[in-house]
Parts: sequence; structure tokens; C-alpha cells
Amino acid sequence: MSDEQPAPQSRGVTAELLGTVDLAGEIEGMAGHRLRMRRFTIEPGGVLGPLHDHAGRPGIVYILQGTITDHRDGVATDYGPGLGWPEDRHTLHWLENRGTVPAVEVSVDIVRQE
Repeated sequence: MSDEQPAPQSRGVTAELLGTVDLAGEIEGMAGHRLRMRRFTIEPGGVLGPLHDHAGRPGIVYILQGTITDHRDGVATDYGPGLGWPEDRHTLHWLENRGTVPAVEVSVDIVRQE
């Protein structure tokens, strides 16, 4: 489905940090990086934006509840419970909840230590 609308700013999104693992002692060459798990809730009409990439921050998303629309490369793709997508250096996207119930996802990624 083609989707040419501009990427709006975030609204109606709650993020909760569920846990982290310092990767320095776990994997050679990963000093300064951590594995992070977060839960995002996107309210109906909410947006996780603006357009953003995942260069240097690879991860994977899993949908627990509701439907999340992933906008990338001019295409809007809906993901419901039990589905998800990878996020790698080629990912450039933004997300929204077009539904009538809160959408909940778990996101796991590798990030640099803050």
C-alpha cells in the first residue's frame, strides 16, 4: 500500500525500559555497547516518529497487542500481535497506531552505553 504522507513527530507514545545487559564482558569487541529491551505503548492515533534510522542500533520488534503501521520506503505495512520486524542499518521508518485500541510492542536493540 503506497503511503506518501510526511512523517509526523511523536505523540501518544509511552516507553518503558525493561532491562539491559552490558555487552563488554559478554562478546569480544562489544565494549561500550549494551543490549536493551523496552516496551512501547502507542495510543490510538499515536505516532512513534519522526522518520528515524537504526544505523549502529540494530534490533527487532515484536507486537504484543493492537496493530502498528510501519512506514518505510513509501509503503505502509500493518503488523498485529505475534508479528514483528527487524531493524538494521538500512531501516528508515516511522510508526503509527491507526487502530482503536492501544498497540504494544517489545523492542530489543543494541545501543552504545550512555
